[in-house]
Amino acid sequence: MYDIVGDIHGHYSLLVKMLKKLGYKKNGKSYMHPSRKIIFTGDYINRGPQIRDTVNLIRNMVDNGNALAILGNHELNAILYFTLDKTGKFFHKHIARYKLPLLKTMYEYANDQENLKEAIKWFRTLPFYIDLDQIRIVHGGWIDEHISTIEQFRLGEPKIKKAFLKAYIQNPVLYRAVNETIRGIEFELPKDLIIKDNKGISKRRFRIKWWESAGGKTFRDLSFSNRYILPPYTIPVEITPQVKPYESNLPPVFFGHYCIENGNLVVQDNLCCVDRCVVRSQTLTAYRWNGEKKLTPDNLVFI
Repeated sequence: MYDIVGDIHGHYSLLVKMLKKLGYKKNGKSYMHPSRKIIFTGDYINRGPQIRDTVNLIRNMVDNGNALAILGNHELNAILYFTLDKTGKFFHKHIARYKLPLLKTMYEYANDQENLKEAIKWFRTLPFYIDLDQIRIVHGGWIDEHISTIEQFRLGEPKIKKAFLKAYIQNPVLYRAVNETIRGIEFELPKDLIIKDNKGISKRRFRIKWWESAGGKTFRDLSFSNRYILPPYTIPVEITPQVKPYESNLPPVFFGHYCIENGNLVVQDNLCCVDRCVVRSQTLTAYRWNGEKKLTPDNLVFI
């Protein structure tokens, strides 16, 4: 059976407390359980106080067969920022909007560049999702078409090749598939539709429920985990995003990313977000899965 742990963002001390609470015992540089295995849902770096220790522990657990791990959007951003293409250029230009989220990670590795290089190489060995037949793990959203597209470009390679990164940057189909897999679906508003928050700041896009059809819903009903309240107006048919529902008979999906400080984490009988927003709430979240097809909040564990 599996214990699925949400976004950690460098909160190593909380992670160790979670492992102990779940019954994992220290074994050298790793932690292990006699009958269970941890699955990490991504976002191990940035924002928190102990990023390097967090990465090292997760990597040791994975390498020793005591855990599984996938990529989060923060790890992908780090890969793109620090990896050189075949011409010696970075995949992401070193500009503020790419650099700012990585500042804490860069600071922690400032005197250990070799360890940073090794971490980036290890990130490139991680999958974008895990499908164990009975359960599925993804960082942002599970969309079958996107999973197929990623597999088509990755070609079964155990490591994310530079050719894949180049295709991600240049191919809009792969770009969308990867982004909506690790970030979920974001609804971009048309330019002539203006929504402002209570500070008067215009909002051009917002996160939506990737598992529900958008037809006939209001902006507010479709919104998910946004920090501002959207208007209760029905979305015009002409701009309604096309979202294929995640049916109730499909395997449970566990995901992170959404930073839900309040509200239900089991959003559907077979869908659970394991991200209680550790950065703002200082609460790390896990779900103890024991084979059930109908997920229950009773199996959530918080530290």
